[in-house]
Amino acid sequence: MKKYLVLLLLAVASISNAQNLKYVAFTNGSDLSSFSFITDQKIIIKISPTGNIIEWGYDLEPGRFYSQPGRLQPYLGRVEYYEKQFDSILNGKVKSIGTTSIFYYGSSENESLVGKVKSIGTLWIDYYTNFENELVEGKLKSAGQKTFTYYTSFENESYRGKLKSVAQHQVTYYSTFDDKAIRGKLKSIGPHNYTWYTSMDRQGYGGGLKSGNQYLLLEGVTFTIW
Repeated sequence: MKKYLVLLLLAVASISNAQNLKYVAFTNGSDLSSFSFITDQKIIIKISPTGNIIEWGYDLEPGRFYSQPGRLQPYLGRVEYYEKQFDSILNGKVKSIGTTSIFYYGSSENESLVGKVKSIGTLWIDYYTNFENELVEGKLKSAGQKTFTYYTSFENESYRGKLKSVAQHQVTYYSTFDDKAIRGKLKSIGPHNYTWYTSMDRQGYGGGLKSGNQYLLLEGVTFTIW
C-alpha cells in the first residue's frame, strides 16, 4: 500500500512540476509577440509565435514586473548549446537551460517545422504546417494540452493571421468597420473586454487603452497587453 502511495505522490509531483504555458504577450494592444513557459526551476522561457527562442530568465519582483512589462531577470545558471550535430540545423541552438532540455524539429521534418522548438522539458509543442491556410502556417498549434487557433485569410482584414483562441478562451479584435485608430486592436479575451480611445478623442489619445486589464489571468495563463 505504501509503495502505491509513494508512486501516486511522485506522479502528482511530476505533473505539478511539469513545464506550463505562463504568459501570452501582446504589443501595441494588438500584435501577438510571444508565448512564455515556466520550468520546474521557475525559469521563464520566451518563444516567438513561430517557435524560436527569444530569451529566458526569471520574473522580476512584483514592483518591477508591472512597471517593466515583459522584462526578465537574467538567468546566470548553466546553459548548454547543440554543437557538431549530424543534423546541422541544430548547431548553435539552446540545448538546455538549467535542468530543462530543449529539442527541435530536424531537417527531415515538414518544411514548416524545421528548426522550431519541439519540446521544452516534458512539454511537447506542435505547429500548423504548409497544409493549412497560408496565414497560420508555421505558428504554434499546441503546447501540451493548450491549443491555439488563428484568424485565416478569409477573415476581416484587420485581424487576419492574429491569435483567435487559447484553449477555450476566444480572442476578438476591432474590425475595418470600426474607427481607424482602433482597427486590429484587442476587443476581448474570453469574457473580458477592451476599449480604446478613438480618433475622435483628444489629440494624442487615439489608440490608447481606455479600459481593460493589462494583466489578465485566465486558468493559470497571464495575458499581458501593452
